[in-house]
Amino acid sequence: MSGAIHIHPLVDSGVKPGSASFAGGTLVCKCASEQVKVRIDGPIAHNHACGCTKCWKPAGADFSIVAVVPRDKLHVIQNENKLQIVDPSATIQRHACKGCGVHMYGRIENKNHPFYGLDFIHPELFQESGWAAPEFAAFVSSVIESGVAPERMGGIRSRLKELGLEPYDCLSPPLMDAIAGHVAKAAGVHAR
Repeated sequence: MSGAIHIHPLVDSGVKPGSASFAGGTLVCKCASEQVKVRIDGPIAHNHACGCTKCWKPAGADFSIVAVVPRDKLHVIQNENKLQIVDPSATIQRHACKGCGVHMYGRIENKNHPFYGLDFIHPELFQESGWAAPEFAAFVSSVIESGVAPERMGGIRSRLKELGLEPYDCLSPPLMDAIAGHVAKAAGVHAR
């Protein structure tokens, strides 16, 4: 694919700021009827553009938009029977609608994982507006695995920076610090 750089429809024209008063809402799948609905009771955190090949992306997007919410703040409220796990062997169990294929949420079941207790969502599925804007881009190089030509990566990284989404080939430094802190604590290492 060559030509214009399309990160994601929600950010291609600029990142829109969220509202500090956003306190949750309802995620809705893309089915025309019998939609899966998931209620989120609170704000989202760590919203970012993700280049991994596991996340759901809308047509034409090289990146998904992903955030996290506490597990106890996510409730499937309609048509849960339409959800299925995309890849049971994956660390993040992505629950997708059988009808439209949209990933409604991802959950980590391993209690020893640093992100256990956080569910991954696609905030663009909120029927409400005002959720926190994306803050960075993660797993940027992974878009090559989905078919993006390696020679386009310089332009993609430049565009992400123009949008204010610092590109990382892992997670943001605070999230990487959280992972390392979890591992250190589990190993009995004391901070100094």
